[in-house]
Amino acid sequence: MNDRNDGENMDWLEAELADALDEDYEMELSEPALSMEIRKIYRKNRPATVPRAVYFRELLRLQAELIKLQSWAEATEAKIVVLFEGRDAAGKGSIIKRITQRLNPRTCRVVALPAPTEREKTQWYFQRYVPHLPAGGEIVLFDRSWYNRAGVERVMGFASEAQVEQFFEDVPEFERMLVRSGIILIKYWFSITDQEQQLRFLMRIHDPLKQWKLSPMDLQSRIRWEDYTKAKEAMFQRTNIKEAPWFIVKANDKKRARLNCIDHLLSLIPYAEVPHEDVTLPNRVFDANYERATLPEALYVPQKY
Repeated sequence: MNDRNDGENMDWLEAELADALDEDYEMELSEPALSMEIRKIYRKNRPATVPRAVYFRELLRLQAELIKLQSWAEATEAKIVVLFEGRDAAGKGSIIKRITQRLNPRTCRVVALPAPTEREKTQWYFQRYVPHLPAGGEIVLFDRSWYNRAGVERVMGFASEAQVEQFFEDVPEFERMLVRSGIILIKYWFSITDQEQQLRFLMRIHDPLKQWKLSPMDLQSRIRWEDYTKAKEAMFQRTNIKEAPWFIVKANDKKRARLNCIDHLLSLIPYAEVPHEDVTLPNRVFDANYERATLPEALYVPQKY
């Protein structure tokens, strides 16, 4: 009888693992709405990527290490901040999804702030970012950060040159303060070529499932490619400090970029596996006098699939 139960449990676990893998495949799907011409261009100019089987095996291994990292952070009350910067369509959102995919959202959260309000524009520049910094045991991932001032705000004229200069003077000391307070601060720049960004924008234009990703600001970033390049170079020169250096991720190949970035992130933090007590499932308590109520059919979601 026990052998039969064990076999049933293994079948159930295998089915659950298959479902988890299906979720990964679902995130990787290329929608058929792409025009054939763009697909030909994309394949012609792209070098061979990581084989799918290798990619998923390594991604799952790295995600298992991220779970250990989160457990360590919770146990030691470590405070971790990771900034993700880069050009539009560089893949910042996709790497953040893979990092957070299997982590506990209670202690790992993503911060993606909208444009500042009129009130926020009158505040100390860093003020709206400070409330989102982590408490002990938390990991915070910034999908764009205070470096908006050095990039989009500067290029698009949303900040004056005086404000940009003040930012460059302030940000090294601001980040040193964060590090002195015990925060582990890691800064990534996702780098793609001019041609790669053009192809990704074309894919968004021709794919109804991705058009929401394309904003008027994205279109302006194509026009002002060289202005963004100059702004990026100035940002590196003024803000690459030893307490919080920049790390550049080559991101033309999304799969390689994700694996390389997660692997590098793990290498920067001295985490260790945290001992856990063995978990055993308690027996369910049965009440012989309890009768389960029959709920109205109208309460149930229709079974269309």
